[in-house]
Amino acid sequence: GGPRPLPGQEVSVKVLGALEDGGLVERDPRLIFVPGHGDVVQALELGVPTMQPGEVSFFLAAFPYAYGRPGSREPDVPPEAPLLFEVTLLEVRDGPDPQPLPPAVRLRLGSQRRERGNFHFSRGDFAAALRSYRLSLRALDGPATAPPGPEEEEELREQRVKCLNNCAAAELKLGRAEEALAACEAALRISPDNGRALLRRGQV
Repeated sequence: GGPRPLPGQEVSVKVLGALEDGGLVERDPRLIFVPGHGDVVQALELGVPTMQPGEVSFFLAAFPYAYGRPGSREPDVPPEAPLLFEVTLLEVRDGPDPQPLPPAVRLRLGSQRRERGNFHFSRGDFAAALRSYRLSLRALDGPATAPPGPEEEEELREQRVKCLNNCAAAELKLGRAEEALAACEAALRISPDNGRALLRRGQV
Protein backbone atom coordinates (compact mmCIF):
# COMPACT_ATOMS: atom_id res chain seq x y z
CA GLY A 1 0.00 0.00 0.00
CA GLY A 2 0.89 3.67 0.12
CA PRO A 3 0.58 6.53 -2.34
CA ARG A 4 1.37 6.18 -6.04
CA PRO A 5 4.54 7.85 -7.36
CA LEU A 6 4.17 11.58 -8.02
CA PRO A 7 5.93 13.45 -10.88
CA GLY A 8 9.62 13.91 -10.05
CA GLN A 9 9.76 11.14 -7.47
CA GLU A 10 12.25 8.31 -7.82
CA VAL A 11 11.08 4.69 -7.87
CA SER A 12 12.81 1.37 -7.26
CA VAL A 13 11.29 -1.61 -9.03
CA LYS A 14 12.04 -5.27 -9.53
CA VAL A 15 11.62 -6.12 -13.22
CA LEU A 16 11.38 -9.32 -15.23
CA GLY A 17 10.89 -9.01 -18.99
CA ALA A 18 10.02 -11.97 -21.22
CA LEU A 19 9.40 -12.57 -24.91
CA GLU A 20 6.21 -14.23 -26.16
CA ASP A 21 7.98 -17.61 -26.21
CA GLY A 22 8.77 -17.19 -22.50
CA GLY A 23 12.47 -16.41 -23.02
CA LEU A 24 13.67 -14.09 -20.25
CA VAL A 25 15.46 -11.05 -21.70
CA GLU A 26 15.47 -8.66 -18.77
CA ARG A 27 15.99 -9.24 -15.07
CA ASP A 28 16.80 -6.44 -12.66
CA PRO A 29 16.32 -6.97 -8.92
CA ARG A 30 16.42 -3.21 -8.27
CA LEU A 31 15.99 -0.80 -11.18
CA ILE A 32 15.98 2.85 -10.02
CA PHE A 33 14.54 5.61 -12.22
CA VAL A 34 12.44 8.77 -12.24
CA PRO A 35 9.32 8.30 -14.41
CA GLY A 36 9.32 10.85 -17.22
CA HIS A 37 13.12 11.09 -17.53
CA GLY A 38 13.24 8.70 -20.48
CA ASP A 39 15.50 6.28 -18.62
CA VAL A 40 13.44 3.16 -19.23
CA VAL A 41 11.11 1.69 -21.85
CA GLN A 42 7.72 3.37 -22.32
CA ALA A 43 5.84 0.45 -20.74
CA LEU A 44 7.59 1.14 -17.42
CA GLU A 45 7.45 4.94 -17.83
CA LEU A 46 3.67 4.78 -18.20
CA GLY A 47 2.87 1.74 -16.05
CA VAL A 48 4.82 2.26 -12.84
CA PRO A 49 3.16 5.60 -11.89
CA THR A 50 -0.19 3.72 -11.73
CA MET A 51 1.17 1.34 -9.05
CA GLN A 52 1.37 1.44 -5.25
CA PRO A 53 4.41 0.33 -3.24
CA GLY A 54 4.42 -3.44 -2.78
CA GLU A 55 2.12 -4.00 -5.78
CA VAL A 56 3.02 -6.53 -8.50
CA SER A 57 1.77 -5.71 -12.01
CA PHE A 58 2.02 -7.32 -15.43
CA PHE A 59 2.39 -5.10 -18.50
CA LEU A 60 2.08 -6.56 -21.98
CA ALA A 61 3.96 -4.07 -24.12
CA ALA A 62 3.62 -3.82 -27.90
CA PHE A 63 6.99 -3.07 -29.53
CA PRO A 64 6.61 0.76 -29.59
CA TYR A 65 6.36 0.61 -25.78
CA ALA A 66 9.24 -1.87 -25.43
CA TYR A 67 12.41 -1.87 -27.57
CA GLY A 68 10.91 -0.49 -30.76
CA ARG A 69 11.04 -1.57 -34.36
CA PRO A 70 14.79 -2.37 -34.39
CA GLY A 71 14.74 -4.41 -31.17
CA SER A 72 17.88 -4.37 -29.05
CA ARG A 73 21.25 -6.08 -28.71
CA GLU A 74 21.55 -5.52 -24.96
CA PRO A 75 19.18 -6.95 -23.77
CA ASP A 76 18.77 -9.35 -26.70
CA VAL A 77 15.32 -8.46 -28.10
CA PRO A 78 14.32 -9.24 -31.72
CA PRO A 79 12.85 -6.52 -33.98
CA GLU A 80 9.21 -5.55 -33.33
CA ALA A 81 9.00 -7.91 -30.34
CA PRO A 82 6.22 -7.44 -27.78
CA LEU A 83 7.35 -8.05 -24.20
CA LEU A 84 5.62 -9.11 -21.01
CA PHE A 85 6.95 -7.27 -17.95
CA GLU A 86 6.41 -8.40 -14.38
CA VAL A 87 7.04 -5.36 -12.20
CA THR A 88 7.15 -5.06 -8.41
CA LEU A 89 7.16 -1.49 -7.05
CA LEU A 90 9.63 -1.71 -4.16
CA GLU A 91 9.96 1.90 -3.05
CA VAL A 92 8.97 5.48 -3.86
CA ARG A 93 11.03 8.40 -2.58
CA ASP A 94 11.48 12.08 -3.21
CA GLY A 95 14.16 12.62 -5.77
CA PRO A 96 16.28 12.97 -7.55
CA ASP A 97 18.34 14.80 -4.94
CA PRO A 98 21.58 12.90 -5.26
CA GLN A 99 21.68 10.24 -2.56
CA PRO A 100 25.13 9.22 -1.37
CA LEU A 101 25.75 5.91 -3.12
CA PRO A 102 28.57 3.34 -3.00
CA PRO A 103 30.93 3.75 -6.00
CA ALA A 104 29.83 0.38 -7.45
CA VAL A 105 26.18 1.51 -7.48
CA ARG A 106 27.12 4.85 -9.08
CA LEU A 107 28.96 2.91 -11.80
CA ARG A 108 25.99 0.59 -12.38
CA LEU A 109 23.50 3.48 -12.54
CA GLY A 110 25.78 5.49 -14.81
CA SER A 111 26.26 2.56 -17.16
CA GLN A 112 22.54 1.71 -17.20
CA ARG A 113 21.60 5.30 -18.10
CA ARG A 114 24.31 5.63 -20.75
CA GLU A 115 23.11 2.39 -22.40
CA ARG A 116 19.59 3.81 -22.33
CA GLY A 117 20.95 6.91 -24.07
CA ASN A 118 22.63 4.74 -26.71
CA PHE A 119 19.29 3.02 -27.30
CA HIS A 120 17.56 6.38 -27.87
CA PHE A 121 20.48 7.53 -30.07
CA SER A 122 20.23 4.41 -32.25
CA ARG A 123 16.54 5.19 -32.82
CA GLY A 124 17.30 8.80 -33.81
CA ASP A 125 15.78 10.32 -30.67
CA PHE A 126 18.77 12.54 -29.88
CA ALA A 127 17.02 14.75 -27.31
CA ALA A 128 16.03 11.69 -25.24
CA ALA A 129 19.56 10.30 -25.66
CA LEU A 130 21.03 13.54 -24.32
CA ARG A 131 18.68 13.44 -21.33
CA SER A 132 19.84 9.91 -20.48
CA TYR A 133 23.53 10.82 -20.91
CA ARG A 134 23.12 13.80 -18.55
CA LEU A 135 21.40 11.58 -15.98
CA SER A 136 24.29 9.14 -16.35
CA LEU A 137 26.79 11.92 -15.62
CA ARG A 138 24.73 12.98 -12.61
CA ALA A 139 24.95 9.43 -11.24
CA LEU A 140 28.70 9.18 -11.92
CA ASP A 141 29.41 12.60 -10.35
CA GLY A 142 27.02 12.16 -7.41
CA PRO A 143 28.04 11.96 -3.76
CA ALA A 144 29.55 8.68 -2.59
CA THR A 145 29.11 6.86 0.70
CA ALA A 146 32.84 6.06 0.63
CA PRO A 147 35.80 7.13 -1.53
CA PRO A 148 36.24 4.84 -4.56
CA GLY A 149 39.21 2.50 -4.71
CA PRO A 150 41.85 3.04 -7.44
CA GLU A 151 40.11 0.66 -9.90
CA GLU A 152 36.68 2.21 -9.31
CA GLU A 153 38.13 5.72 -9.64
CA GLU A 154 39.64 4.74 -13.01
CA GLU A 155 36.35 3.21 -14.16
CA LEU A 156 34.38 6.29 -13.05
CA ARG A 157 36.77 8.46 -15.11
CA GLU A 158 36.41 6.19 -18.16
CA GLN A 159 32.61 6.20 -17.87
CA ARG A 160 32.53 10.01 -17.56
CA VAL A 161 34.65 10.39 -20.69
CA LYS A 162 32.44 7.96 -22.67
CA CYS A 163 29.36 9.80 -21.50
CA LEU A 164 30.72 13.24 -22.38
CA ASN A 165 31.68 11.96 -25.83
CA ASN A 166 28.14 10.63 -26.25
CA CYS A 167 26.75 14.02 -25.13
CA ALA A 168 28.91 15.71 -27.78
CA ALA A 169 27.63 13.35 -30.49
CA ALA A 170 24.00 13.99 -29.50
CA GLU A 171 24.54 17.77 -29.35
CA LEU A 172 26.07 17.65 -32.85
CA LYS A 173 23.04 15.73 -34.15
CA LEU A 174 20.83 18.42 -32.61
CA GLY A 175 22.88 21.12 -34.37
CA ARG A 176 24.26 22.59 -31.14
CA ALA A 177 27.94 23.04 -31.93
CA GLU A 178 28.79 25.17 -28.88
CA GLU A 179 27.37 22.59 -26.43
CA ALA A 180 29.11 19.77 -28.35
CA LEU A 181 32.43 21.63 -28.05
CA ALA A 182 31.90 22.14 -24.29
CA ALA A 183 31.29 18.38 -23.83
CA CYS A 184 34.46 17.55 -25.82
CA GLU A 185 36.51 20.01 -23.73
CA ALA A 186 35.14 18.47 -20.51
CA ALA A 187 36.11 14.99 -21.75
CA LEU A 188 39.60 16.20 -22.66
CA ARG A 189 40.05 17.77 -19.21
CA ILE A 190 39.59 14.28 -17.73
CA SER A 191 41.51 12.45 -20.48
CA PRO A 192 43.70 14.83 -22.53
CA ASP A 193 44.67 12.19 -25.12
CA ASN A 194 41.19 10.80 -25.71
CA GLY A 195 41.05 10.13 -29.45
CA ARG A 196 37.27 10.25 -29.76
CA ALA A 197 37.00 13.61 -28.00
CA LEU A 198 39.83 15.05 -30.13
CA LEU A 199 38.17 13.74 -33.29
CA ARG A 200 34.77 15.09 -32.33
CA ARG A 201 36.22 18.47 -31.37
CA GLY A 202 37.67 18.58 -34.87
CA GLN A 203 34.18 17.99 -36.32
CA VAL A 204 32.62 20.96 -34.50
